[in-house]
Amino acid sequence: MALQAGEFGRGTFVGRVWRPDRMGPSLVVVRDGVLVDITSKQAPTMRDLLELDDPVAHVRAAAGEAVAPLAAVLAQSVEGAGDLSRVHLLAPCDLQAVKACGVTFARSMIERVIEEKAAGNPALALKIRERVTAIIGDSLRNLKAGSEAAAKVKAALIEEGVWSQYLEVGIGPDAEVFTKAPVLSAVGWGASVGLHPISKWNNPEPEIVLAVDSRGRVKGATLGNDVNLRDVEGRSALLLGKAKDNNASAALGPFIRLFDETYSIDDVRKADLDLKIEGEDGFILKGSSTMREISRDPLDLVAQTIGRHHQYPDGFMLFMGTLFAPVEDRDVAGEGFTHKIGDRVTISNAELGALVSTVRLSTECPPWTFGIAELMRNLAARSLL
Repeated sequence: MALQAGEFGRGTFVGRVWRPDRMGPSLVVVRDGVLVDITSKQAPTMRDLLELDDPVAHVRAAAGEAVAPLAAVLAQSVEGAGDLSRVHLLAPCDLQAVKACGVTFARSMIERVIEEKAAGNPALALKIRERVTAIIGDSLRNLKAGSEAAAKVKAALIEEGVWSQYLEVGIGPDAEVFTKAPVLSAVGWGASVGLHPISKWNNPEPEIVLAVDSRGRVKGATLGNDVNLRDVEGRSALLLGKAKDNNASAALGPFIRLFDETYSIDDVRKADLDLKIEGEDGFILKGSSTMREISRDPLDLVAQTIGRHHQYPDGFMLFMGTLFAPVEDRDVAGEGFTHKIGDRVTISNAELGALVSTVRLSTECPPWTFGIAELMRNLAARSLL
């Protein structure tokens, strides 16, 4: 069950809202069902807040200014989420890089490749699967990337002629880490998410997203939709950028839940995600994903992203991948699921809330115009720099 507006007080939830009276974004915390502006010179951006050694203490000590009841903001039409004349939620990150990890659930990826190589022949798929399990026993379900067992699976799959570049990053020693979206381009709760017009086969990817500071310290987590163009990436892995980075193709929110005495990285490790897609044609699809089956520990993904090999002076948001892969037919038997314009996507988790989006073409979503220079000018005009 996703958190309701009045339940966000059980943890430390911080986010960003657009304030029409400031003509710019402000940091907020949820207190007793009210969005309270805690923007200050010490922490004018979410980046600055997360860089603090103890952001929770800072948030709890901040007096703040009441902006609007959260329930009223959540009750707004999703079509009005980007209306600059009203208060609305933004993506809870700002100056952080938006990174993503792919193929982090080895079991589902191995099964997908086995089925593909078997060309729909259950007997052949069973033969390949039996060959793999004969080598590693029953550990396929909990296979950990980079492990000795994973190396044996790799050798078996190569022998069976079913190896692929996706399985290399799925169970090999090196994680796939890529840039999902430019700084400040992510959209928040209620906003439209964009599909590039060239795509005919696509789906949402419900994920947990870590909020990490410049020293690699995980400060909290939120929900994300790593919108995926399956046909574009499927044509060539070199089209990953075109498949992943388009206008409004990264959604995060509704808030970052800071790590405190009520919530920690262990809660992330055992998190369950629910997905619901509601089409204007009456189609409904429900799915789920669990972090319990991730093949790489969240902190390992962080370590593979930041270190001596790569620095992020403003921190980063890290999508950690999904187990969800929709295969239910929507229109034509055998063609599986793909989005239709107008689909309403709800990604929820009992401890992080719900991220709601409406699917549009990226060319029809509001253009991204508020960049880093605009943010700096706005904060300077408000005497926050």
